[in-house]
Amino acid sequence: MEQFIIEGGHPLHGTVRPSGNKNAALPLLAACLLTDQPVILRNVPTIRDAQTMRELLADVGATLDEIDAHTVRIQAKDLRNAEPNPDSSRAIRASMLLAGPLLARVGQIALPPPGGDVIGRRRLDTHLLAFEALGADSHFDGRFELKTSGLRGADILLDEASVTGTENAVMAAVLAKGTTHIRNAASEPHVQELCLFLNQLGARISGIGSNTLAIEGVPSLRGGEFTIGSDYLEVVSFIGAAAVTGGSIRIENAGPQYLNMISLVFHRLGVHWQTEGDDIIVPAEQSLAVVPDLGGAIPEIKTNVWPAFPTDLTSIAIAVATQASGSVLFHDWMHSGRMYFIDKLVGMGARIILCDPHRCLVQGPNRLQAERLESPDIRAGMSILLAALCAQGTSVIRNIGQIERGYERIDEKLRALGANIQRAQA
Repeated sequence: MEQFIIEGGHPLHGTVRPSGNKNAALPLLAACLLTDQPVILRNVPTIRDAQTMRELLADVGATLDEIDAHTVRIQAKDLRNAEPNPDSSRAIRASMLLAGPLLARVGQIALPPPGGDVIGRRRLDTHLLAFEALGADSHFDGRFELKTSGLRGADILLDEASVTGTENAVMAAVLAKGTTHIRNAASEPHVQELCLFLNQLGARISGIGSNTLAIEGVPSLRGGEFTIGSDYLEVVSFIGAAAVTGGSIRIENAGPQYLNMISLVFHRLGVHWQTEGDDIIVPAEQSLAVVPDLGGAIPEIKTNVWPAFPTDLTSIAIAVATQASGSVLFHDWMHSGRMYFIDKLVGMGARIILCDPHRCLVQGPNRLQAERLESPDIRAGMSILLAALCAQGTSVIRNIGQIERGYERIDEKLRALGANIQRAQA
């Protein structure tokens, strides 16, 4: 097992370019199963989760050719009704995204339960309810079994604004007969990218970016090419890394149009940045300080569905808050296990009270000390990496495979910015 060795206290300086959006790449790879024509995807991040999804596509009969490190050609000409590799399916939550395309193309599928980060219960009922509305029969007995004699358009009200539930419903609906309306749809940047990609292949989706999607079914999709946008979660991770180390960096191709709410929240922690075209510039030596609510009340940073503050950035914001003067309450109502890395920051000297599984109170600034740490999931792993970058002494982070499920060559990128981070065998 590999580990990171990080000597803290080195301000970051320089220019960095984020990789393609992991949360867009996975549904886009799955969506390639919707056409029998070749599709070329560019800017695919070379991370473990994307590789696992590529293996799953091959399991069901797609052919994949690597054009270069970040470009892949996929053709799903002859799909087979085979259960994907159970171990690969359980490795990532996105394996569930095979269901919509295979229902539309093959008419039936059996899937093992998906895996992914252990951040609390992550229900899949939304997916099944959407498929049933479109005309599929579903059964679960240790695995998901879905079957249809033909999908048809429907008016679907999702019982929660699930990202992957929305994506699966969209992929199933594009080849269904008739018109589908999906209400209470998720609208995150990666959901928007999926819809834009499908439209480029000949789908007819309107309402993109809103919580109501209208999909006019088509008989088939064509091939095409598409470039995946930058990962806004990685962009914000670099913003946080620059802020906690007192550095100044430029993030190229950062997609600032997606960061409006995130900017409002980070401003409440004293973090500011400027935009130049599609680049973001984080200035040096920011005076990190929590902005209190009216009357000096402790502010609450609460996650919600897009375009509100995303749950995936809770861990990063908590790490930044440890370096800001003042008190702030974080509330992530979505995932009951999201906060279960707090003890690692407390062990480094952070003053954090875990109020319950969904809320914690951070009082800063904290002088963090180096520690030997374990990465529990992708975003928590990045949070403790930020803590290590600003801590006194040399930290060791084990189980870095969790971080690298979502961050491509993160040690190389940080090292190029001046971080003292090395990779070693545990």
